[in-house]
Amino acid sequence: MVVTNKNDYYSDLDNSIIGIDEVGRGALCGPVVSCALILHKNISQEKLFDKITDSKKLSEKKRLELSTIIKKYSKFNIGISDNMEIDKYNILNATIFSMKRAYRKFENTKFKIKIDGLKTFELNDRTTFHIKGDQKSITIAAASIVAKVYRDDLMIKHSSDYPQYGWVRNKGYGTKEHIDAIQKFGISKHHRKSFIKNLNLS
Repeated sequence: MVVTNKNDYYSDLDNSIIGIDEVGRGALCGPVVSCALILHKNISQEKLFDKITDSKKLSEKKRLELSTIIKKYSKFNIGISDNMEIDKYNILNATIFSMKRAYRKFENTKFKIKIDGLKTFELNDRTTFHIKGDQKSITIAAASIVAKVYRDDLMIKHSSDYPQYGWVRNKGYGTKEHIDAIQKFGISKHHRKSFIKNLNLS
């Protein structure tokens, strides 16, 4: 795990920090999914506690294990913006929508909020943004894991209706298998038309 400052990374546990992160921005289909989350400090008793990091750096098996532990020791909420909203409002705005929806469970609190990425909006006057936040804040990292597992499960469910796209394996991202299937079968109702039009499908 690459952590810029270990003390800062774990300090969220003692300060009731809400961490927010999203997954799915770069996929060709499906929603962008955000998670807002507060961790209970008792999670530090778990033997896999120090494995919590950016979801992209973890295997699928490890994400599943950690997601179960994180949900046991947290209050969390999921926010979604689907492919139609992404096409209508663009991916940046859709991401903001999903983060605001994830935050709704906590909107009556005055906790500090840490959000992964560049500053684009504000949820309260204690909102801060952190580039590579999942390497600087354990709550952001935990939120990324829960959001990733949630979205992956959703794409696997969708794949039962559209097995030809290989979503069980690619989760809607632009792998060769997925792009070849789009060329052969066209798009599904879950695809992002605004993303597909930028592909070279000749």
